[in-house]
Amino acid sequence: MPHLLENSWTFWFDTPAAKSKQAAWGSSMRPIYTFSTVEEFWSIYNNIHHPGKLAVGADFYCFKHKIEPKWEDPICANGGKWTANYPKGKSDTSWLYTLLAMIGEQFDHGDEICGAVVNVRGRAEKISIWTKNASNEAAQVSIGKQWKEFLDYNETMGFIFHDDARKLDRNAKNKYVV
Repeated sequence: MPHLLENSWTFWFDTPAAKSKQAAWGSSMRPIYTFSTVEEFWSIYNNIHHPGKLAVGADFYCFKHKIEPKWEDPICANGGKWTANYPKGKSDTSWLYTLLAMIGEQFDHGDEICGAVVNVRGRAEKISIWTKNASNEAAQVSIGKQWKEFLDYNETMGFIFHDDARKLDRNAKNKYVV
């Protein structure tokens, strides 16, 4: 018998080769596979590139099924994200631990979580957890503290509302910090 997860999840990928300055953001983003069992997760995870092997500019997502990893998705629209930063090639283990905590429903406020993304850039990799309701401070701080503990992450972790990030304000401040 397969081991069912509480939620189904979809891996998404946005390749730098398909991104174009003229195209709308997210137009090259594609769903890869939806899984709903532990066995399906491992069969996918064991056969895909991990962040350290992805091309610079790649974005890899794991979101609850039927939630698109876009600010415009109605479930994400009022949310925000926690972000952890890593030197280039150093996020693989944290990406796995993030996925396992998410799909294994290890967060006290897991219902608030939309999904996670890893962004591979020239000098760094960022892992973020996206949430539904940024103004629910108690839930957001709980998620941030638990995630930081799951990862054994020693740096400061910040949360930013999607509305603030959408304004492309490079000076936007983190609303919550753990």
